[in-house]
Amino acid sequence: MTETGNKPAYKRVLLKLSGEALMGDADYGIQPEVIASFATEIAELSAQGVELGIVIGGGNIFRGAGLAASGMDRVSGDHMGMLATVMNALALQDALEQKGSFCRVMSAIRINEVCEDYLRRRAVRHLEKGRIVIFAAGTGNPFFTTDSAASLRAVEIGADLLIKATQVDGVYSADPKKDPNAVRYDELSYDEVITKRLAVMDTTAVVMCQEQKMPLRVFDVHKKGNLTKLIYGENIGTLVR
Repeated sequence: MTETGNKPAYKRVLLKLSGEALMGDADYGIQPEVIASFATEIAELSAQGVELGIVIGGGNIFRGAGLAASGMDRVSGDHMGMLATVMNALALQDALEQKGSFCRVMSAIRINEVCEDYLRRRAVRHLEKGRIVIFAAGTGNPFFTTDSAASLRAVEIGADLLIKATQVDGVYSADPKKDPNAVRYDELSYDEVITKRLAVMDTTAVVMCQEQKMPLRVFDVHKKGNLTKLIYGENIGTLVR
């Protein structure tokens, strides 16, 4: 990572955005003001030359594991979750285009009438041309989370950094909303994340990042300007490497 300055510290990044982040203070769905705020900051970074890939979740609409816990077949539940991520991706694409950005949605499952199929070489070409690429439908496979999809896509596109947007300002030893004594980490190794069982990403995603030497930064998505500061080299959130 380069020092903080007037130029972005990273040329190409992969942002993992949860579906829940789009809800704002609502209980379900997408809050227009929230998605517009995200789009503003992402569009500004794109205009400054940062190549941005985004993996978006679908937990604000459907979560496969949750549906399975309620008795639904897990594969069917995960397929519903994948479709939810496509809906979120299209909503974010619309918000970004309203800001003047060029954006493509690429799906791991075929829905040719509404978005492109995911092809790695085409995705990289879009990024090189300055287009924001939103990767929808996870990996296209049941039993794999959007965390795993984010680590996979980050590696595939050759990202300099994987960024996970969360509801808190980094990685803690316990849930800071439940445990007032939870300790926040500035930096961790992937081995520490695994051995301490820290709730950063699921284990499959963490192991892939570790094996491929993909640095990960976890930050609070709701604090305006955090994403820009992070990409410009400021020590925001928790770094895992």
